[in-house]
Amino acid sequence: MVKRIYQEYLEGGSLTQIARGLETDGILTAAGKAKWRPETLRKILMNDKYIGDALLQKTYTMDFLNKKRVQNNGIVPQYYVENSHEPIIPRDLYMQVQEEMVRRANLHSREKRKKRVYSSKYALSSIVYCPKCGEFYRRIAWNNRGKHSTVWRCCTRVEHGQKACDAPTIHESDLQETVVKAINLVLGSRDTIMESQQKNIKTVILQGDETSVEGINAKLKELQKKLLRLANSKKDYGSVAEEIDSMRDLKQKALSDSVER
Repeated sequence: MVKRIYQEYLEGGSLTQIARGLETDGILTAAGKAKWRPETLRKILMNDKYIGDALLQKTYTMDFLNKKRVQNNGIVPQYYVENSHEPIIPRDLYMQVQEEMVRRANLHSREKRKKRVYSSKYALSSIVYCPKCGEFYRRIAWNNRGKHSTVWRCCTRVEHGQKACDAPTIHESDLQETVVKAINLVLGSRDTIMESQQKNIKTVILQGDETSVEGINAKLKELQKKLLRLANSKKDYGSVAEEIDSMRDLKQKALSDSVER
């Protein structure tokens, strides 16, 4: 079930769509409830325990007499340990989902950098851009002088009128036909496309230095082993923990940069 959620998210499904699908199939939540909330799915997609990692000391004992534990909001140090247990989700699948979550959270129109909410209601939602102002094109049921049709129009023109942007209205059938032609063009130029892709892959591989995600992961792995050794021998590990936190921030930035590329 967890893997299904990850895969459907990568296939373009929104959290609401995935939730409705689980409910239709009669799949219950971990609490045995039939109703799935988008926020529950978001937590599942962000849960690092599914890939075998663990964040230690999410809670801490506030009162040792009654053993009361409370949420750790920075009162005591937290430590991230990779491969602490058997995973149920492949790490590469988890990382792809994290990148997609960042991409959706930072979805903007191209030119004006206006924040837009991710939509997967239609196949071309959040994909078609206006060639003039850079805004998204929106699917609209159009009534032009009594003639009903489905068209795609620039959001700037829809919201602010023709003076703001005079981009043309496109009939959905024309847009779909153009997309099919573009796909066939790519397939027909397979050799050229493959050559370009190979060059891109080679470029990414050559970026495998200490500032890449792969380099940071390797460094984190070494630091986490060092932290565990110090902790087990009851030695001070404060400086190592701080370095791990710094590397995690660097990793998040590297992931964001990767999404932009």
